Amino acid sequence: MPNLMNEAKDATDNEKSMSIGQAFKTYPKAVMFSMILSTAIIMEGYDVVLLANFYAFPSFNARYGSPTGDPKNPYQIPAPWQAGLSNGANVGEILGLFINGIVSERYGYRKTMIVSLVAVICFIFIPFFAKNLIDLQIGEILCGIPWGVFQTLTTAYASEVCPTQLRAYLTTYVNLCWVIGQLIGSGVLRALVTRSDQWSYRIPFAIQWIWPVPIIIGVLFAPESPWWLIRKGRTEDAKKALLSLTSAKNADESFNVDQTIAMMVTTNELEKALESGTGYWDCFKGIDLRRTEIVCVTWSIQNLCGSAFMGYSTYFYEQAGLPTVDAFDMSMAQYAIGFIGTVGSWFLMSRAGRRTLYTYGLALLTLLLLLIGLISISNSKGASWGIGSLLLVYTFTYDITVGPVCYSLVAEIPSTRLKTKSIVLARNVYNVVGIVNGVIVPYMLNPTAWNWRGKAGFFWAGMCALCWLWTYFRLPEPRGRTYGELDILFERGVAARKFAGTDVSPWASEGEGDIARVESDEKTALGGGVHVEKA
Repeated sequence: MPNLMNEAKDATDNEKSMSIGQAFKTYPKAVMFSMILSTAIIMEGYDVVLLANFYAFPSFNARYGSPTGDPKNPYQIPAPWQAGLSNGANVGEILGLFINGIVSERYGYRKTMIVSLVAVICFIFIPFFAKNLIDLQIGEILCGIPWGVFQTLTTAYASEVCPTQLRAYLTTYVNLCWVIGQLIGSGVLRALVTRSDQWSYRIPFAIQWIWPVPIIIGVLFAPESPWWLIRKGRTEDAKKALLSLTSAKNADESFNVDQTIAMMVTTNELEKALESGTGYWDCFKGIDLRRTEIVCVTWSIQNLCGSAFMGYSTYFYEQAGLPTVDAFDMSMAQYAIGFIGTVGSWFLMSRAGRRTLYTYGLALLTLLLLLIGLISISNSKGASWGIGSLLLVYTFTYDITVGPVCYSLVAEIPSTRLKTKSIVLARNVYNVVGIVNGVIVPYMLNPTAWNWRGKAGFFWAGMCALCWLWTYFRLPEPRGRTYGELDILFERGVAARKFAGTDVSPWASEGEGDIARVESDEKTALGGGVHVEKA
């Protein structure tokens, strides 16, 4: 055991001292396989844009909508059905998330991913051949089940196959895939908006069949997560998986497979000593309750900060008075800017940290939403374009801060033994809030309902301000921390604002069969004094 602890300490020190460039050279296959699995999120981002923007699609409204008596908008999907269709996918995702939390932990990430991809191939047939709104609703619910699996499995896999330096990049790549899906969806709809036949909305559904087969092929070659194998007691298989994720030729000199496996084993044992189980109920026990709160609120903030405006962008632009073609052009520009923002976040996270980006990002989003509400007081066409322009700025701000950083936080904060289930719970809280949004946002924007239009910015500005307040007091900074160090920080109850300034080392030696930990108090408080605690 002492040798194992020493190897774990050496692996931790080497991993933390490894540069980003060295990490990429050491883990090239981990980067590749993580990106392949995360690409599945493109399908979800694509469908979110597809359905929300279909409400502004003349041919779709003519086929599935009801007469309004308005010559400018002769057909409209009723607000209750808009809410139902938008929430159909969310309901399916909630089911898929809970299924993933159980199945992936039992059978592994690879098998769960392959079965989910096969399922989505089958389920796409339903919306493609849908004859009425009920068929669409059933199709959205069933497609949501594998999308729910993708939402958490891809993030968990990305965080477990890469070292500390690459966690932020590979987990936030999931958000980039979401934006890519939105951009592709907007481009497809823009290309077909002038068609008046049934293929104008059936072709976009059919395009979803492009993704699953190539991803399945990639997953077949991907190794299982070594962390999952460690939790199953399959140490030798974990070593083989780690070798499959790294490069023997270009690996950094400090990298040692046996030491890295030792770090995984001891981290797993440390969490077991801290009474961290692997069930859903364990997420609400002891120190894991705080971690669960953080990941759940962090992810729900994505839906509470007014981002629903982006999902309904084309519909919003059109209802604000912009011509249909101009509305789709604006939404394409919006998602292109989101792509640039997400890439930009990669450079900021390595310098500013996750907590800083989240707090400053929410402050800026609050200001932008308030401006949207103020401008909407005017009913002029210039005001409509002004709101559209502010939404472009909002999208860039969101996708360089809150949007991508969230994926890094929810993957880093949980313990490794509860990672999948914590992410499942967090994403389900996100989806529940999304269901509420799916009900109220159509009413806010629909001219036959509340008809708030841009004035909804006032409501979301208030929500965004509350999110900022929670973030300031409760969100810690995990940048540069190994999972073992995060375990100690949470066990000690370190305040969120002091995470970055607290120095800890979780590795020491064996003592009476228990895991012993060497910790140092905050440098600023006690000058780096060291004491020993036993679990």
